[in-house]
Order: sequence, then C-alpha cells, then structure tokens
Amino acid sequence: MRTTRLAPLGGGALIGTLGGLIGLGGAEFRLPLLVGVFRFAALEAVILNKAMSLVVVAAALPFRAAAVPWDVVLGHWPVVVNLLAGSLAGAWAGAGWALRLKSATLHRTIAALLVLIAGALLFGHGAAGSGAPLFAGGAQVAAGVVAGGAIGVVASLLGVAGGELLIPTLVLLFGVDVKLAGSLSLAVSLPTMLVGFTRYSQDRSFAVLRAHRGFVLWMAAGSFIGAYLGGRLLGLVPDGLLLPALAGLLLLSAAKMWRHG
Repeated sequence: MRTTRLAPLGGGALIGTLGGLIGLGGAEFRLPLLVGVFRFAALEAVILNKAMSLVVVAAALPFRAAAVPWDVVLGHWPVVVNLLAGSLAGAWAGAGWALRLKSATLHRTIAALLVLIAGALLFGHGAAGSGAPLFAGGAQVAAGVVAGGAIGVVASLLGVAGGELLIPTLVLLFGVDVKLAGSLSLAVSLPTMLVGFTRYSQDRSFAVLRAHRGFVLWMAAGSFIGAYLGGRLLGLVPDGLLLPALAGLLLLSAAKMWRHG
C-alpha cells in the first residue's frame, strides 16, 4: 500500500514542480505520465487528469489572491464572461467527442494536441507585459468566443485546465499583463472544467474515479505540493533552458502517444 501511495504522490510532485516552474498546474505533463508510466487507457487518463487538474486549479485561485486581489480579477469580469461564452460549449463538445472516439483515434488526437501545447509553451509563454489588444469592440468579443471554444475543446480532450493556451490569449487578445492573465485563466478554467466534468459524468467511464479515488487523491496532493515547490524555485532555472526542455518532453510524449495509437 505504501508503494501504491508513494508512486502517485511522487509522480504528482514531479509534474507539479515542472508546472510550477512555468506557472501552470502541470496537467499537460501529467497526462503522458498517466498513460506511459501508470498504464491507464487514454480516456481513463483524461478523466483522471481532469479530476486532479480541478483540485489544483481550485486551490490555486484563492492562493493567488495575495498577488492579484479579488477586486482586480472581478474588475475584468467581461473578459472572463467573453471567454466562457465559448469555452463552456467547447468543453461540453470536447468531452462528448472524447467519449465517442475510438481508442486509437483518441491517442492520436491527444498526440496532436500535445504538439500544439508544446508550440504554445515555446512561442506563447514568452509574451510579457501588457499592450494594445489585437481587436476591439465586436471583433474582440467574437474572437474571444472562438478562442474560448477552441480552448474548451482542448481542455476537455486532454483533461487540462488550458492555462498554457488561455494566458497567451488573454495577453494578446485582451492586452492584460501576465500576472493578471494567470488569475483570469484560472477563473475561466474552473467553470470550464466543471462543464467538461459534468459531461464525462454522464458516461459509465466516469466510474474510473470511484475505482481509483485513492490514486487521484494522492497524485492530486503530490501535484499541489509540487506546484508550490515549483513556484518557490521560479527564476532559478532560465526560461531559455526550461521551456525548450519541457516542450521537447511534450513532443517526445506525443510521439509515444501516436505510436501507442
């Protein structure tokens, strides 16, 4: 029993640390671990990943209040609502597609999305500061709904919070600074993940959470501890080395996932 507890706890801590170093929950890296090391089927891994991501995101949002006060986040509620208008529908649709896809197709879809996340890690995470938004008025609203919808689909298919895509979207599309974008992304992610979770709960595959609830709790605890440690280590590893290494890890995982399909 001790081994079965330490394995998900240690794995979650490692992934959480990686995520914490770049300001994420680490779900993008947790999914390949669930499939490649713990040998869960693709759909089971996605559902387990979503459950653990939900725990990490729910805990992270209030913890960021010291750096980004609630009133500042609430002051940007139109941005959150704009993205949610697309992401909620996208999350529902993405979960539905995951439930209908054949295992091999789901593996290859996940592989392609991991490549997308790797690209966002390399080219989107470096956006810093705030600037003029790309669009204004109705064009901005329409772009926010479309971007939110796409991110909601990706989040449901991978079981992730989607922060790696949401943060660049918030910075580029709405012109907010990175620190605020991190909190706004959590505010968008939480209801988006709940919608995807609700869709998964309507299928019998949701029983995987009951069958592996101990595993979920231990890995979620490890992820939370790791995210804290990664945040404390932030700045010790240069982004010029860290981001390409993590993107390479995602690409390697994508290749393995593709072959497995």
